[in-house]
Amino acid sequence: MFEALISGYFTALSLILAIGAQNAFVLRQGLRQEYVGLVVAICAISDALLITLGVVGFGAMSRAAPWALPVMKWGGVAFLVVYGALRFRAAMQGGEALVPSAAARVSRGKVVTTILLLTWANPHVYLDTVLLLGSVSAQHDGHRLAFGIAAAAGSFSFFSALGFGARFLAPVFAEPRAWVLLEISVGLVMWAIALSLAFS
Repeated sequence: MFEALISGYFTALSLILAIGAQNAFVLRQGLRQEYVGLVVAICAISDALLITLGVVGFGAMSRAAPWALPVMKWGGVAFLVVYGALRFRAAMQGGEALVPSAAARVSRGKVVTTILLLTWANPHVYLDTVLLLGSVSAQHDGHRLAFGIAAAAGSFSFFSALGFGARFLAPVFAEPRAWVLLEISVGLVMWAIALSLAFS
């Protein structure tokens, strides 16, 4: 169970760490100190629902179609390898400083609508939470619940740290080099997970 907990937490954390529109929005809201708790809650709850769908749904699918497990396993490995390579490419291209918008305060409704769209209308979120986490959870048969809980905890801790800690990160992520180092770190973790999944 301990291995499933560690795998679930850090796999989810590694996937969420990738720089994208959702994370940039959460960080921006944190820098502006606008509706941070609401944005963090929406992201964390959404991820928990999607992770549950992946862990439960993937298990049911693998029982109904046993051939799906190796297909999804190697599909997940391929996805992680490519995903890691894209992170390295992004690092080679250099980073961009994230500067909080100086625009006027926006409405709560607009913030909620934006974060819901960035979360649920993003096809990558389904690949990450449902497909990839679902396939990795299948490697921990008997401890999928522990894996799913740990993955949801990883999501919650990341979004909380990103949103509420943004004020402390502002000077760091104003420097493009910080984004480059983050991209490299994410790429390394993605490849490490791919190797672990391939040889499990």
